Amino acid sequence: MAYKTARHASMVLAALLLGACAKGPVASEQPPENPPPGSGTGLTGNQQSDWAAIERLEVQAKAIAKTSGCQASSECRTAPVGNRACGGPRYYIPYCAKTTDSVALFAKLAEVAKAEDEYNRKYQIASTCEFRMPPDVVVAGGSCATK
Repeated sequence: MAYKTARHASMVLAALLLGACAKGPVASEQPPENPPPGSGTGLTGNQQSDWAAIERLEVQAKAIAKTSGCQASSECRTAPVGNRACGGPRYYIPYCAKTTDSVALFAKLAEVAKAEDEYNRKYQIASTCEFRMPPDVVVAGGSCATK
């Protein structure tokens, strides 16, 4: 019995360590817990128009994320986009930490996540509950990209 408990604990520890090693934003680039006042979600219509509002926020976030300007993969980062109903981002976008205003990017991504969370509750959306890890990033053709 002790063997199984120790084995389970070591598996959990390994999973945590792998998650900690994933290339993602550095601590100073984490999204704010609550978006600034006045950054309403704009979800006031029907399901189709509310999703369109989320997509508009997403387009704004992608415009902030600059992929060019990095010389090495270590200068590239990924940022989480959205908030699935079961938690976690829908996907990640790559960006160059040297040329992207990461504060503005993560503020906009916080708006996207807040709007999607509201959307999921409003329309009782369900999703799968797998944990999506940030993808590896590389410099390809002078731009940061996901593998």
